[in-house]
Amino acid sequence: MPRGEEPLLSQGRPSSDRSDDRSMEEEDALLTGQKQEPRKQGWAFWREIGLFAWAVIATALVIILAVLYQHQQQTSSPKPSGGDWKNGRPTGKRNLIFMVSDGMGPTSLSLTRSFRQAATGLPIDDVLVLDEHLIGSSRTRSTSSLITDSAAGATAFSCGQKSYNGAISVLPNRDPCGTVLEAAKRAGYLTGLVVTTRITDATPACFAAHVHHREEEDKIAEQEVGEHPLGRVLDLMLGGGRCHFLPNTTDGSCRDDDLDVVDLAKKKGFSYVSDRKGFDGLNFGTGIKLPLLGLFADTDIPYEVDRRNMDDVYPSLDEMARTALTALQDATEDSDKGFFLMIEGSRIDHAGHGNDPVAQVHEVLAYDKAFSSVLDFLERDDVEGVLVGTSDHETGGLATARQLHDAYPEYHWFPAVLANASHSAENLAYQLRDHIAGKHISPLDTGIRTPPRSPASPDSPSPSLSSNSAELKQYIRNLLSTGLGISDATDREISRLAHSSSDPWPASYIFADMISRRAQVGWTTHGHSAVDVNIYASDSGQAKPLRGNRENTEIGKFMAEYLDLDSEMEAVTKELKEMADAGAEWMGKVLDDGKVGNHGDHYEGDFKKRGLMECGCVGAGVEDHVH
Repeated sequence: MPRGEEPLLSQGRPSSDRSDDRSMEEEDALLTGQKQEPRKQGWAFWREIGLFAWAVIATALVIILAVLYQHQQQTSSPKPSGGDWKNGRPTGKRNLIFMVSDGMGPTSLSLTRSFRQAATGLPIDDVLVLDEHLIGSSRTRSTSSLITDSAAGATAFSCGQKSYNGAISVLPNRDPCGTVLEAAKRAGYLTGLVVTTRITDATPACFAAHVHHREEEDKIAEQEVGEHPLGRVLDLMLGGGRCHFLPNTTDGSCRDDDLDVVDLAKKKGFSYVSDRKGFDGLNFGTGIKLPLLGLFADTDIPYEVDRRNMDDVYPSLDEMARTALTALQDATEDSDKGFFLMIEGSRIDHAGHGNDPVAQVHEVLAYDKAFSSVLDFLERDDVEGVLVGTSDHETGGLATARQLHDAYPEYHWFPAVLANASHSAENLAYQLRDHIAGKHISPLDTGIRTPPRSPASPDSPSPSLSSNSAELKQYIRNLLSTGLGISDATDREISRLAHSSSDPWPASYIFADMISRRAQVGWTTHGHSAVDVNIYASDSGQAKPLRGNRENTEIGKFMAEYLDLDSEMEAVTKELKEMADAGAEWMGKVLDDGKVGNHGDHYEGDFKKRGLMECGCVGAGVEDHVH
């Protein structure tokens, strides 16, 4: 056959050593019609079979060992005094630290991460401590709305059950539900709360109090110090909210009555500190006598961006967290039980309500620092422990993008703009208010005063400067330049701030909107949103039930299971219900059915219910939000 006609697949194909013999055998079989006996396989064949079998078995063994090792890492990594592990949780002494980043959604992390990179020259792969401990996300709806408030959100954590917006560990049927903190105390654990807002605010309240609505902060204060159906359930409280503990005959009080709750706390054995000097005397928790009550602000501790300029007045979240950890560690040293501690980065939420990106990034960084300190504590401590962190909801509908004009937008946002700001919008609003009132303080005065209320409020001062005066407008320009780094304010923006006593928006919202527009940071609401929020843990193996997307109630159930409190939760709930049935005055005013039912899932023409400003924002009264 000519070369060009050779079959394509035969070109250059080598013959095997056995191919000729095999062909002859096949030909003989065809000619004689006799079946040929199979050729016996030699050593080489069986050697290949053996090697193949060995490879399969070895691979299977490696896979089995890897699976066993991973399972061991996820379910059994006890520390020396942590006892044995069973079914994914320790059976001996243990501690649980629960951290709440109130109002922090996933975009808060993006905002803060890019801000820190831009402000300090870090590479783009630099991340927050939180980023390295993300394990899942949480769904947040309440029983009364697809958008929860902090009270219903915290009730899901503390009781492991859904409830209506405003409920402080009370269910829609108006029964109190036992909390993980109360059950932990009943089981012999020590307990604590650390916050940067009022200690009577919704999140901390849900762990140690029961009222029908969150506005009952006077009653919450009483229950937190031990005027509680279960007696005293708290061993440590650090935060703000002093005004709810002082009688209304005292300066700085916001109580409706003359009950001295600080004095009541002292009679129940609490040590009390109320200022920076007293806090410093705690020596970061060494040698503290429990129970301890520390209230360091009349209402909320200032935003971190402002507090850092008043470090001699207010402790930070990180300082309070480290103090609480050491105090509880020392106090449980000789106990076979550990402690339960809730730490809240409370004012991330407030920054979202104010649509203030400057306050937001500094609050998230402060929370990230405290989170890191808790991780360091767990690493050093001999007792088994876990940190679980999450948010009750997202606030502000934050977006790292903003369309400023009708034309299709360019894809930009500018974190470096935020780095030029030295104060929060809230702080600048205080300064402007006082200046208009005639106090004539200089720009960047760092005093923190009572937050400005609605223009209709009797607390608002009467302007003593003309809103059209050149002096006032120059003061505002200086305030913008030194406080926000804004040097290109328009005449309209200056005029709005000068007339802020009559503007539907409070001055703090105007300041925040000015910096947000320049950084191209977007907001969709001054309230909460229904976005899922992140779940974090010190060890994903210990917090395995929280991986993936979960209901917020699963976080509460996990905490009770980790501390082995299932029976105590049931017993506490039963006892509280019996006391409520016997007389529920201690739970405050009972709400009508319309306040606790599900009324938030159907469109009812809400856009017609409030007057709208030209910008499309909610008008007068918007500042009277619920956090």
